[in-house]
Formats: sequence, structure tokens, C-alpha cells
Amino acid sequence: MHDFKDKQLGKAIPHGIYDVASDRGWVTVGIDHDTAQFAVNSIRAWWKYLGQPRYPTAGRLHITADCGGSNGNRIKLWKVELQKLADETSLEIAVCHFPPYLQSAFI
Repeated sequence: MHDFKDKQLGKAIPHGIYDVASDRGWVTVGIDHDTAQFAVNSIRAWWKYLGQPRYPTAGRLHITADCGGSNGNRIKLWKVELQKLADETSLEIAVCHFPPYLQSAFI
């Protein structure tokens, strides 16, 4: 949600995934920039280490995301990276974006 800056350690950028079905979360922390590649790599890591073992017969992944930043609905690279993930995993990936005015309701 937010970057955390530390004068000695630099910047920490968290990207979180919440698995509604299992009521569990996953957070990837980067140290460079919040990019579409970083956001999708977070999903990729979650799928590899938790999602696929938990849902071995899944053929579809439904993602809900906010409308800003690296995973915004107008970010072409986000869509390209998601397609790469879909190709790698053979998952059908659907994304629903929250309207910007709803973001504050979930904070």
C-alpha cells in the first residue's frame, strides 16, 4: 500500500496478496521500485509457494486490485505481465479493479 523509507536501509516496498478462501495473506517486499513486473512477480511467488499447492486443480485465478499504481487498470505493462503469468501457469486470469473512490473504504 505504501513505501516505507529508512535513511540507513533505503526503501521497502510491500506488495500484498490476500487469499479470501483460506483467509491468509502473502507479502512480498521489494527495495527498488513498485512496478508492474514487481506486482506480478508477487502474484507469481504466491502462486508458486502457496496458491498452487493449496489449489492444485485450479484453472482460474480471480484478482481484485485497486485502480492505482503498478496494478492500475490503465497500465499496459501490468496486462502484459499478467498475460505472461497466465501463459506460464496455464491459468485463466481475471482482474476486477475497485473504483478509486472505494479504496479508502478498505484501508
